[in-house]
Amino acid sequence: MAEVDVFSALANPVRREILMQLRMGPRAVNDLARGFDLGRPAVSEHLQVLRKARLVREEPRGRERYYHLDPRPLSEVDEWLDTFTQYWKTRLTALEDLLDEEGKK
Repeated sequence: MAEVDVFSALANPVRREILMQLRMGPRAVNDLARGFDLGRPAVSEHLQVLRKARLVREEPRGRERYYHLDPRPLSEVDEWLDTFTQYWKTRLTALEDLLDEEGKK
């Protein structure tokens, strides 16, 4: 199975919502599909993309498959976002210093 980039997987709002639902615990595909105006096959396709990005794992239980969130690949997103967080913290600190200096004049 070819791997999918985490950022590509997260680009779709349906997949992001599936991940949000899985934060509460494992869910069967039918349970997940009820939360969308999509059919079960479309939700299954989104789950396949999330599996290829290693954001979910599949567990067979009898005739159903349950999906579990695996947040480990999200660390890549966190690292990427951290560079912007640091950038904005630095910029806002500089702005605060400038405003403090202006207020003293």
